Amino acid sequence: MKTPPPNILLICTDQQRFSALRAYDNPEINTPNLDRLAGEGVLFENCYVQNPVCGPSRASLMTGQYVHAHGEWANGVALPAHARLFTKDLAEAGYDCGLVGKLHLAACQHGRTEQRLDDGFRVFRWAHDPYRGSSENAYHRWLKASRPDLYEAALDPDSDVDFDTMPTEAHYSRWVGNETIDYLTSSRDKDKPFCFIANFFDPHPGFGAPKEYMDQYDPATLSRPVTTTDELETKPPIYTEASKESYPDSKGYVDYTDDELQETKAAYYAMVTLVDDEVGRILNALDDEGLADNTVVIFTSDHGEMLGDHQLMLKGPMMYDVAVRVPLLLRWPGVIPPGQRRPELVQWVDLAPTLLEAAGVAVRSTHQGASLLGLVTRTAPWVRDWALSEYRNSGAPYEQGVYTTMLRHDRWKIVVHHGDPATARPRTGELYDLANDPNELTNLWDEPEHHATRAGLQEKLLDVLVATEDRSQEREAAW
Repeated sequence: MKTPPPNILLICTDQQRFSALRAYDNPEINTPNLDRLAGEGVLFENCYVQNPVCGPSRASLMTGQYVHAHGEWANGVALPAHARLFTKDLAEAGYDCGLVGKLHLAACQHGRTEQRLDDGFRVFRWAHDPYRGSSENAYHRWLKASRPDLYEAALDPDSDVDFDTMPTEAHYSRWVGNETIDYLTSSRDKDKPFCFIANFFDPHPGFGAPKEYMDQYDPATLSRPVTTTDELETKPPIYTEASKESYPDSKGYVDYTDDELQETKAAYYAMVTLVDDEVGRILNALDDEGLADNTVVIFTSDHGEMLGDHQLMLKGPMMYDVAVRVPLLLRWPGVIPPGQRRPELVQWVDLAPTLLEAAGVAVRSTHQGASLLGLVTRTAPWVRDWALSEYRNSGAPYEQGVYTTMLRHDRWKIVVHHGDPATARPRTGELYDLANDPNELTNLWDEPEHHATRAGLQEKLLDVLVATEDRSQEREAAW
């Protein structure tokens, strides 16, 4: 008897650094449900995203391509109309596909409704964020119908109610949990395997959470930002700019008091713990429906958050691990041996090929990652020993564009800050020995004794960029 294809449940947060989970050896944060998921599956210690801001990173997840191949090079840029999402491949193979929450494969600013591709989603409960915006925001429609008092109060600038600290029963994260559970229990097509994507907005700023979650954390007891007094003196000039303004015309690290930094970290942790509770509810629904044993569950995030480390807040052109290294948990009962911690360098472009292989669906020539199944089932060796991330003035745009490219290889990380002709900014960079400097405090870029290492890594980066060009177009003859 043929084994039925597995269901797929992909849970994704927004702006969650890899260390914002207790399972990643952070004793400060409470994440019991995600820790359970890690224990029942595999935890990837070194998963890198392809861009440190939302849109380009999410496009890499959905297409399985690097930023320079898929074309969504910045927030506010749409994926090309011909782009192929892995959910479309699953839908054509007989999967019932659905999504709740954020997608961000096209512009969403100024009340725009995100332009949809032929994405394969039968169920599409889209809400880019919890804030006032598009009339198609499904969270706002639900909140207005179920709690009109809270909806109107949150829109009132003079009210003490806002979307970030909304009571738990009305919060955006609870809504994502509710919609996911509704899909699992009643809205899915029960004659088909499913692929459902639950996209939480937290712990994206603004930094805030319902009171019962904020009360779980004492800011004074939390660790302080990782930096040194003179750190920025040896780092590229853009970091001094970003320390003063996290985005152009927005509050930077230097404007935070020490107490405010700690309060922000407490709020960030509270937001993650709220999501963790919702993940627990979702996992319980899988169990109650008898779906857990034949469902591949993935938990991850689109990029990280600086949170005061390196005298920086939020995100942008930074390629520090807290910005581009994210949690990745994968569970498939009976197939993936539980309790694994994998140190290999893996990437977000690997997720689409992994899920397609799990479903028994052919991987397309456009996919540039590699399936993780052979690695986690211990049936195939892992051969790629590098990770690539690209920033192309991708966040809030700087007038003089900022273009950076990161290569992680072996114990080293190199970040090239490009100059002419890409931008009028000076060419500079970063080089870190992660074996001796895991917090990336000492920039070796200009150190004479490391010039050979830097040159070798720059040559390796050129080779990687050539290897990751899109050559999916079939060659029909020699000429």
